[in-house]
Amino acid sequence: MLKLENVTRQFGDFTAVEKVSLTIPQGQMVGVIGRSGAGKSTLLRMLNRLIDPTAGVIRFNQTEVSALGGSALRSWQRDCAMIFQQFNLVPRLNVLTNVLLGRLNHRSTFLNLIGSFSVQERAMAIAALERLGIAQTALQRAGTLSGGQQQRVAIARALLQQPKMLLADEPIASLDPMNAKVVMDSLLSINQQEGITVITNLHTLDTARTYCERIIGMAAGRVVFDGPADELSKEAVRMIYGVEGDEISEAITSTSLGAEQNRKSMSSLQPAA
Repeated sequence: MLKLENVTRQFGDFTAVEKVSLTIPQGQMVGVIGRSGAGKSTLLRMLNRLIDPTAGVIRFNQTEVSALGGSALRSWQRDCAMIFQQFNLVPRLNVLTNVLLGRLNHRSTFLNLIGSFSVQERAMAIAALERLGIAQTALQRAGTLSGGQQQRVAIARALLQQPKMLLADEPIASLDPMNAKVVMDSLLSINQQEGITVITNLHTLDTARTYCERIIGMAAGRVVFDGPADELSKEAVRMIYGVEGDEISEAITSTSLGAEQNRKSMSSLQPAA
């Protein structure tokens, strides 16, 4: 279980995240929505400790994550894998090697320095690529792949960390609808089959409603909605997105009807090779 208690992050006089308290049980698929600048990315980066909280406490089970340092922090960042919008691959390395980099925190410094990976680790990497439908790219340089393929490589790398939690920071923001579906389907499959908690930042209500059992809405650094998508009211949408009048009705209609249309349209698409 992940628990946040009054978690705050300030940058000088600016408060990016303010007094966020949440409890997320193991195995949930959670979508965090809100306008740009709402604090979504800062929140996820604090969970992974890429950014330290200014105040408050983050706990995972019995571990106080916000107090970790040294090797304990590196172990947490292994257990709490992060997927980025920009993929964060090494373009000049081949796909297989990029995926194997997910094993670095499981190995000795010496093995990492010499770049030696075991047969078992290579088999794990190939299996992850096969699961994501891109095993045929294993020997290609990562920089030659499409954006959707690169994001799937990033997910495969995260799987090799054998994480307890998976964070995805705007994983489909730069992808076309077909590749966005493939990536979101992959995250949902990992959540359902492995029981791994998945927390993902998303821009659209449609995507959050389609894939996430729980939605957290943020505005100006605060959580203003927390619940299932079908409980999103006009007032909640107004607080999250700052829209008024007819725009709220359109947003609710998009949330209710667009998700089903999204499912139907996406189901007809096939992943790129």
